[in-house]
Amino acid sequence: MFWINIVIILFLEGGKAVLIRFTFCVYFINFTQMNNQQGDIDSFLCKLQQQVLLPMRVDRDGAVTSVVVKNLFIYLYPPYTSRKENVASLQTIHIDLDQILSSPQKIINRLKGMLGLGTKIYARDTVVARIDKKVAMDFQEEHHLQVALPGKYRYGLYYKGELVSMAVFSGGRRMKGESDDYRSFELLRFCHKGPYMVVGGISKLIHQFVADFKPSDIMTYADMDWCQQSSLEHIGFHAIETKSPQTFYVEDQQRHYEDKRDGKGYTVQNSGSLKLKLIL
Repeated sequence: MFWINIVIILFLEGGKAVLIRFTFCVYFINFTQMNNQQGDIDSFLCKLQQQVLLPMRVDRDGAVTSVVVKNLFIYLYPPYTSRKENVASLQTIHIDLDQILSSPQKIINRLKGMLGLGTKIYARDTVVARIDKKVAMDFQEEHHLQVALPGKYRYGLYYKGELVSMAVFSGGRRMKGESDDYRSFELLRFCHKGPYMVVGGISKLIHQFVADFKPSDIMTYADMDWCQQSSLEHIGFHAIETKSPQTFYVEDQQRHYEDKRDGKGYTVQNSGSLKLKLIL
């Protein structure tokens, strides 16, 4: 974008002159870049189709692509587009191009799990154990869509000696208005390994954490780009607050919480988050 000033001088009879100035704001649209972005989205859809092997309906509303597959309605957003409304009858998912470029397989694995296509393992067939910081960070880097967090307490589920699921918890916090021995903890991260879906996994991890540390409550946040109602509500969590959308600055396919505004990237805004609490 830049500004253009045009000055026109009209000479009138009698030697008089009139000066007219026009100011224009000019926007350049890089159609090559737009085509590349659409190509990246199309390439992702091809990979998704090859792995889910289910009928998919693809539509485009301007620059935004939508995909319907079974019970999921998925929006795919290139830069400089805004969130669409959720579809009432389907679970609506919002995915940005920077996520598609940086973590395509993580996204596909998560979608496969939501579609019931992951490799099922039952929590009763796993062994729960504490895991160290490095193992937890490496596992998140490989399998979690958000930035890896070390937390204070880390638990994993092992199936035949292989780590297939993990949860990260914060330390305990005192809460204003509660008794001196009241402690609130946060479930910071939870994820499965790639194609696996551990049925009852989060319940088993939380159960072991509760047995070890006797929390008064556990709170967590659910990403509303991926859900409108958290599955954690099925195991006793209750939604207590909806948090406002958060803005991220994207540069080189990496998200930052601070807006650098150095002209090399762009901002994206998510759908907010759902705050949940489990009272024990």
